[in-house]
Amino acid sequence: MAAIGFIGLGNMGGPMARNLVKAGHKLKVFDLSEVAVAALVEAGATKAESAADAARDADAVVTMLPAGEHVRSIYLGDAGLLAAAKKGTLFIDSSTIDVTSARDVIMAAEAVGMMMVDAPVSGGVGGAEAGTLTFMVGGSAEGFEAAKPLLEKMGKNIFHAGQAGNGQVAKVCNNMILGISMIGVSEAFLLGEKLGLDAQTLFDISSTASGQCWSMTSYCPVPGPVPASPANRNYQAGFSAAMMLKDLRLAQDASKSVKSPTPLGAQAAQLYALMEAAGADGLDFSGIIKLLRGDV
Repeated sequence: MAAIGFIGLGNMGGPMARNLVKAGHKLKVFDLSEVAVAALVEAGATKAESAADAARDADAVVTMLPAGEHVRSIYLGDAGLLAAAKKGTLFIDSSTIDVTSARDVIMAAEAVGMMMVDAPVSGGVGGAEAGTLTFMVGGSAEGFEAAKPLLEKMGKNIFHAGQAGNGQVAKVCNNMILGISMIGVSEAFLLGEKLGLDAQTLFDISSTASGQCWSMTSYCPVPGPVPASPANRNYQAGFSAAMMLKDLRLAQDASKSVKSPTPLGAQAAQLYALMEAAGADGLDFSGIIKLLRGDV
C-alpha cells in the first residue's frame, strides 16, 4: 500500500483521509487544527510536524485547502511541498480553487519532475464520509491513471476532464448549474404555496414532468417530499450556502476571464451573497428558500 501525505483535514478532507486509512494506506497527516489531526491519528494515521513533513518520502500527497492562495503558498517556494517531496511524487489537489492557480501549480510541479492533477469533488460531507464522491480530474493522462486507484478509495465516480485545471472548470460549471436550479425550484415551490398548491402535490407532478431536476428530486428545499433533504433538518448544511457562494464567485471570475456571459450565474451569486450578508450562509445552500421567503 502507498505512503500518502494528506494535508487539510476539514469537513471534507477528514472523512476522505479516513477512507484512505480504511483502505490500508499509510497516511501521514497535517492540519492547523490539532483536534482534526488527533482524530485521524486515532483512526490509524501518523501525525506530520508540518506540511512539508507530510510530503517528505511520500508516494503521493493529497491536499484539500480553502482557496487558490493557500494552494500556491503550500506548494511553491523553498519551503513548499514541491521542494520537500522526492522526485516523481504524485500530487492530488482536491481543493476547489480558481483555474489559473490550478494550472500554474501543476505546471510548476511538472517542471520539477512531479506528477500532479487537480481533482475537486462533488458530493458534500455525506459523500466524503460514505466514499461516494465524484472527482473531476484535470491533468495528463498519466497523472490521471496514477491518481485513479487512490481516488477510487474516496469516491464512486472518477472522471478525467482533460488538461490541467479542467477539473476546476467542471466543478464551477456544475455548481453554477446547481445554484441556479436550486433557486428556480425554490421560487416555484414558494409560488405554488402562495397560490394554494400543496408542496407534496407539486413535487409529485413536477418530479415526473419537465421540471424534474436534482435540486427537486434529491434535495427538495421544502420539508416533506424528500425525507433525506436538509429541509427536514432545519437546513443543517450538507453543502453550505457559503461554499455555494464561493463556487459561484469562482464561476463569475472564470466567465469574466474568457468573456463568456453568465447572467443567471451572476444573479445566483448575488442572491447567495444576500444570505452571507444576513449571516445565514452557514445554512445548507437549499436554505436559499428561506431568503426568498423573507425568513432571513
